[in-house]
Amino acid sequence: MEAHAVNPWVAVAYLVAGVCFILALRGLSSPATSRAGNRYGMFGMAIAVVTTLITHEIASLPEIMGAIAIGGGIGFVIARRIQMTAMPQLVAAFHSLVGLAAVLVAVAAFLNPDAFGILGADGNILNVSRVEMALGAAIGAITFSGSVIAFAKLNGNMSGSPILLPARHVINLGTLVLILALTAMFAVAAHAGPGESPLFWAIVALSFAIGFLLIIPIGGADMPVVVSMLNSYSGWAAAAMGFTLHNTAMIVTGALVGSSGAILSYIMCKAMNRSFISVIAGGFGADAGSAGGGEAREQRPWKRGSSEDAAFLMKEAENVIIIPGYGMAVAQAQHALREMSDLLKEHGVNVKYAIHPVAGRMPGHMNVLLAEASVPYDEVFELEDINSEFAQADVAFIIGANDVVNPAARTDKTSPIYGMPVFDVDKAKTIFFIKRSMGGQGYAGVDNDVFYMDQTMMLLSDAKKMVEEINKSLTD
Repeated sequence: MEAHAVNPWVAVAYLVAGVCFILALRGLSSPATSRAGNRYGMFGMAIAVVTTLITHEIASLPEIMGAIAIGGGIGFVIARRIQMTAMPQLVAAFHSLVGLAAVLVAVAAFLNPDAFGILGADGNILNVSRVEMALGAAIGAITFSGSVIAFAKLNGNMSGSPILLPARHVINLGTLVLILALTAMFAVAAHAGPGESPLFWAIVALSFAIGFLLIIPIGGADMPVVVSMLNSYSGWAAAAMGFTLHNTAMIVTGALVGSSGAILSYIMCKAMNRSFISVIAGGFGADAGSAGGGEAREQRPWKRGSSEDAAFLMKEAENVIIIPGYGMAVAQAQHALREMSDLLKEHGVNVKYAIHPVAGRMPGHMNVLLAEASVPYDEVFELEDINSEFAQADVAFIIGANDVVNPAARTDKTSPIYGMPVFDVDKAKTIFFIKRSMGGQGYAGVDNDVFYMDQTMMLLSDAKKMVEEINKSLTD
């Protein structure tokens, strides 16, 4: 496809689209403004797409519009049907599609460079275009294969435990160095006409492989950072392809997604006390000597509570802090939980929600669920803002969380979650811990000392069912 002559209005349209994307990111930084952020993003994308369609010679506009209709229809159906519990794996799946799209664009440019305006007078692909094409294909392939593994781990198709290959760091580093070397060779190759150089195919194949190798050593407890990092990769892949397509909007959008994803990954790593460089290297937080934090200790003495116990003690409390986790999402208990909070407030109880940055296997997962249940934003607090209040809390009410309240992160250097900031729930006067059974462990596969503390009462049940029973007791 060939662009029309440069038109100042095109630059203005892409600039407006870019501003909309920035406003979208700003809006998505808070649950209170997230809907407005989504609207800005959709409006900006509509401007970018329409501008591109109008200003470029497209072989078959009906085919393009048909593809948009099919893709939009599929996206609409998925968005309507998807459960919030499946949102992390859905995001991983979408990232894989972005990566695959970047690879396909690079392949199309490699096979038919003249259509992309990147063929030189000597019959070879322009050197700078070769670099853009190779980097876009490499990052896209890594994003695709890495996202497939992340999806499989999150969806339960693959074990969430780290899969550790012998000498994996040497293999990963060697493969990455080889990809960069082949990219340099491809960029300066004497003969690089349409589809001629085997170096390009080698880069794509190795990039698909390294995507798998980087993600399979990472355990399920670290998946939130992986999802965020893959989001960044997809952005950089799109930006690289934007250069190949000579599309300013694609470059700006990809750079925004890539940089924002990298920043979010850095914040997530800081929240988990992980090394940002180790995320990129793959297999951070996993080593062959880690035994998952020791053997299970279900035979230790513990106390079982009831919905009546929970209702009575929380009704008499002054301060209650609720810590939701992925188990709440699985049970879809957020609406019942909000009702419980309202009932407690009617009895004069001060109720707050404590949200860990990595709760829910995806950044912001818990915030979205609570917003869906109309929980007031001013009752929701992040870890650093509320952790000091557990010492004054009468009740810590844990519903579906586990690793984020495990004191082993502070005390057990052999634990795979050691160093990760966690809620100090053990300092609360009373702890109610909703869990399906004593046999299950957290996503990181480690036992939790909170189960066996003197002030802890285990509420063994489905989260939604237990909260509904507590609500019934509060109204009796």
